[in-house]
Amino acid sequence: MAFSLVLSLFIISLSGISSVEVQGSPTVDEDLTFLQGDENIDFHQEQIYFRRSLKRQAFLNSQQKKTNHSAKYAVNQFSHLSPKQFKERYLTSWAETAPKFDPSSLEGLFKSNFPPKFDWRDHGVVGAVRNQGACGGCWAFSVVEAIETMCAIEGGKLQQLSVQQVIDCSYENKGCNGGSPVGTLIWLSQTRLKLVSEAEYPFKGVDGMCQIFPQAHAGVALRNSSTYDFSGQEEAMKNALVQWGPLVVIVDAVSWQDYMGGIIQHHCSSHRANHAVLIIGYDTTGEVPYWIVRNSWGTSWGDGGYVYVKLGSDMCGIAESVTAVTVLR
Repeated sequence: MAFSLVLSLFIISLSGISSVEVQGSPTVDEDLTFLQGDENIDFHQEQIYFRRSLKRQAFLNSQQKKTNHSAKYAVNQFSHLSPKQFKERYLTSWAETAPKFDPSSLEGLFKSNFPPKFDWRDHGVVGAVRNQGACGGCWAFSVVEAIETMCAIEGGKLQQLSVQQVIDCSYENKGCNGGSPVGTLIWLSQTRLKLVSEAEYPFKGVDGMCQIFPQAHAGVALRNSSTYDFSGQEEAMKNALVQWGPLVVIVDAVSWQDYMGGIIQHHCSSHRANHAVLIIGYDTTGEVPYWIVRNSWGTSWGDGGYVYVKLGSDMCGIAESVTAVTVLR
């Protein structure tokens, strides 16, 4: 059912519930026990989760420092899911142990200064936000989007490449049930598999049979990838973004279920990586410096599909598994 229709039905069904009733609603288990035998139990269950999401959003918003920079939490396409359902369906990526970044090993490569604000979108090399739907394929989206942008940075055409190809053919992962971005990039560099266009191998949102293309077929292959732990070194991470290109990162996105804009500064833990995204920029010109992060949950989530995460404190574990890529054209 379309998100807008579900939301409309929920609002109608909740129109008779007072704010006191929402704050004092019974537990989920009590509600579901009461509804046993109801043929509409799934819909009632979603109503319960929706009410609870309103309480959660109110709590998160009440905890924010009242500034224009604060993160905002509100109703979105995930509001009818319980936190457990959200995590099981959408937070399906896992991280590999990354070596600590050693700036001395790259001495002379990094610039001593870099701009206070940088966004790869300003260079015309970032495509439109995509939507993984009900497929837990964030690991594949982040990898493919990084390769798309690097191809454009290195002089190629900015085009949508096939996420479905990676989901179907990367057998060491679990398709729409999860995967490792770092492991996927290692596999792509070892096999030199050429990613074909989205039009040739469209996204279906479910696991499928791997389609094989001739080696001579046009496509984009990965040359190499480098993964580091930048914890405590986000200044160097900014430099990496400018000089190496967009960065694939794996974060703890449990608190992102209700996010609808602003800068995430609280309620986001580290060392619990579960969601892969792509950093495409940063901004340190304001009161709160932040990373600009491209997600794969569509444009109705967050700020047009983007999320802003405070820079400098490993918020959401954003600096713990950071990968840059280079491509062959």
